[in-house]
Amino acid sequence: MIELIISLVAGAVGGNLSGALVKSINQGTLINSIAGIVGGGLGGQILGAVLGGSVDPAAGAAAGAAAGGLDIGAIISQVAGGGVGGGVVLAVVSMVRKMMAKA
Repeated sequence: MIELIISLVAGAVGGNLSGALVKSINQGTLINSIAGIVGGGLGGQILGAVLGGSVDPAAGAAAGAAAGGLDIGAIISQVAGGGVGGGVVLAVVSMVRKMMAKA
């Protein structure tokens, strides 16, 4: 559960940071944050699955408790996956909104 929260927060930050750095995809703070949260959740989960994280939340919680909680590597991977996922989803949302405006 903590990993998901970290991914969501990192996604929101990643979406807003991407919007601030790349003005052409900036959709405003609210849309940047929502897109970032969605992307952060997806990105963190995908990265966790690719790097060998548990897909079963109960098994993940049991493994985390046995290991004494989250390690720094798990936190960094969730922040990275969430931040990148947030930026990617914001870019996709921006492209879709621009294509809809042309139609």
